Amino acid sequence: MKVITEQLLREELRASEPEIFYIPEGKILSPAAREYLQQRKIKISKDKAPAVVATPVPPMPVVASAVEAPRPKFVDYETGAFYMEKPEHMTHLHGNVLVPKNHPRIVFRGKLDSLQALFVLNQAIIQEGGGSQKLLEDLSGIVHVLREMMRCDVLDEPFYNNRILGLSHAELRERSHDPMKFFQIKQMVLPDYTLGKEYALLNQLRTAVRETEVSASEAFREGKKCTRSDLIEELNRLSSAMHIMMCMHLAGLYK
Repeated sequence: MKVITEQLLREELRASEPEIFYIPEGKILSPAAREYLQQRKIKISKDKAPAVVATPVPPMPVVASAVEAPRPKFVDYETGAFYMEKPEHMTHLHGNVLVPKNHPRIVFRGKLDSLQALFVLNQAIIQEGGGSQKLLEDLSGIVHVLREMMRCDVLDEPFYNNRILGLSHAELRERSHDPMKFFQIKQMVLPDYTLGKEYALLNQLRTAVRETEVSASEAFREGKKCTRSDLIEELNRLSSAMHIMMCMHLAGLYK
C-alpha cells in the first residue's frame, strides 16, 4: 500500500486550499501528512472524490517571446518560502524540504545517529573482551531497529516493528516490570563497577536510549499533539529492552 507523505501533500496542495482531502483508494497517509492536513484545517475523507465535469477552456495564444520562469529547488518547511539554492544554515528534512540545522527534528536525528554509533562502539569493546556472542547478536538486533527508525523518519514513512529481543511488546513489558519472576533479579539493579564492564556498558546504552526518547518527544511535539508516536513508543520499548538485557546479564544468560 503506497504511503502519501507530507512532502507529496505540500507539493500537491501548494497552490490550492481544498476543504476536504480525499485519500485515493489503495493509499494511506503518513502520520506527518495527516498532521499537516489537520494544521491547515483540511478535512480528511476516505470516500471517493466527487466527479468534476471539466469546462472547455479556449487555448491560450502562444507568445513567442515568453520565457518560463525558473522553478525553485527548495521549500522552507516552517514558512513555505522557496529557495533557488540551499542556504548554508539549513538542511534537508525530507526531499527538497528544508529546516534550520538546529531544528528539533535534526537534533533528534543527531541523537539517533550518535546512539547507533555508541551501540557499535560498545559491541566492539565487548567483542575485544571476549564477550558473549548472544549479547552481541541482541545488540545488533537493536541497532537494526534504530537504523529502520532513522530511515522511516527521513522518508516520512510509518514505522512498524513487532518484536525486540524476540519478544512481543506485551512480553517486553512483563519482563521489564517483573524481572524477579522471569530472571530472579531485582528490578533495576543500580550499576556499580563491581558488576563488571559489560553491565556498565549496557547501562550506558540504556541511558542513551532514554536521552534519545526525550529528544524525540521534543522533535515531534506540536502544541499538545504528538506527530510521531510510533517512533517515541518504539524508543520507550527499546529502553525496556535494555533493562531486560541488564537483568539477563546479571542472571548469567550472556555467559
